Amino acid sequence: QVQLVDSGGGVVQAGDSLILSCGASVSMYAMGWFRQAAGKEREFVSAITWSGSRTYYQDSVKGRFTISRDNAKNTGFLQMNSLKVEDTAVYYCAATQGNFISGLENQERYRYWGQGTQVTVSS
Repeated sequence: QVQLVDSGGGVVQAGDSLILSCGASVSMYAMGWFRQAAGKEREFVSAITWSGSRTYYQDSVKGRFTISRDNAKNTGFLQMNSLKVEDTAVYYCAATQGNFISGLENQERYRYWGQGTQVTVSS
């Protein structure tokens, strides 16, 4: 019933930037981004609360990625700068069913998921 569409992935060179978008069919509570590289488990990347007052980042992306949202448009974003080969993965946006503040690094917090968008970073 709740649909999320993530987009913006592509093939880029190391050091380049990309902006991922996540459009929702309804207003979102907390939302986050996860990624899954080939042969690896899905991992937390970043999250933001409903008001945008709190943000969270995986250590490996701190200082390079910025999460944001536009609640008037039911849309979230992930600005990715200084991309590395290690960032190559399928990126998924997700939204919670309730207005959580803590535990947003845990994928179990999220009820709704986008289809995923591929980010490939070459050297």
